[in-house]
Amino acid sequence: MTARAVRVPASLDLELAWEAVSGVLAPTPAVPSGLAPDALLKLETFQPTGSFKVRGALAAVAALPGGTPAVTASAGNHGLGMGYAAARSGADVTVVVSTRASQVKVDRIGAFPVRLVQHGDTYDEAEAHAMTLPGHYVSPYNDPAVIAGQGTIGRELDAQADGPLTVIAPVGGGGLLAGLSLWARERGDVRIVGVESAVSRGVSASVAAGRVVEVEVGDTFADGLPGNLEAGCVTPEVIGPDAALTAVTDAEIRTALRWLFAEHGLVAEGAGAAGVAAVLAGKAEIVGRPVVVVSGRNITVPTYTDALRNP
Repeated sequence: MTARAVRVPASLDLELAWEAVSGVLAPTPAVPSGLAPDALLKLETFQPTGSFKVRGALAAVAALPGGTPAVTASAGNHGLGMGYAAARSGADVTVVVSTRASQVKVDRIGAFPVRLVQHGDTYDEAEAHAMTLPGHYVSPYNDPAVIAGQGTIGRELDAQADGPLTVIAPVGGGGLLAGLSLWARERGDVRIVGVESAVSRGVSASVAAGRVVEVEVGDTFADGLPGNLEAGCVTPEVIGPDAALTAVTDAEIRTALRWLFAEHGLVAEGAGAAGVAAVLAGKAEIVGRPVVVVSGRNITVPTYTDALRNP
């Protein structure tokens, strides 16, 4: 696939995203937790779409020139966010998902005023198809407004947590980690830890190589994490060598799902619990106060109950 020209986000993008997001969404809770000394859980599960992805979608739709249609690909949560943004703004939005995307997410996307297209067996195939459709392509991770929108989590943490901080968050395409990295460099007392699935480490491989590289991707029930990066993706550059990158297994994520339910009464999807999994497994080096982003809750009942019952 030919690389698109995507602009690296800057401080102004974070300001514009904050204006777009804070005018619509209330800050999500940052609650104390016994996960680690003085730890906080930043609960993006409380978003109206059940995921942090609504932040980037709102920022991206707000950045569109008036009347420009948007098209996107999604593993589910970004599509929900784009649907929510479309409902709020009246924007013309098409969402492409793979035929294997979580059915609960697909059904919820279809409830919003969007064109829903299912194409391909993988996210990568859905993404390639979306890029052939008319309209402005809004990547769920490789887009300056989307990246900046995810960074608004940090703007909320400015009022919720004194530093120094270690912020731990899941990594799929890297949009969330890039947004947090953009914010962290402005704040100056924040260390970022990104948590990938052990079967899909495209971001860490690309950061290490200094360019986007393709990796082998395995199966995981954490459907928001696997997949290769778009050619020329800017997220590894924005994340850079300052962020620490680690990985967790499905078994460790399942342990984290059970821990969140038992200790906090919280439902999380697989990707949403990746940060908690890394802390529980001792895979996240913490300096200062830990803040773990619990990024989403959209999971099918059978998948969730299976995770609770089986290690």
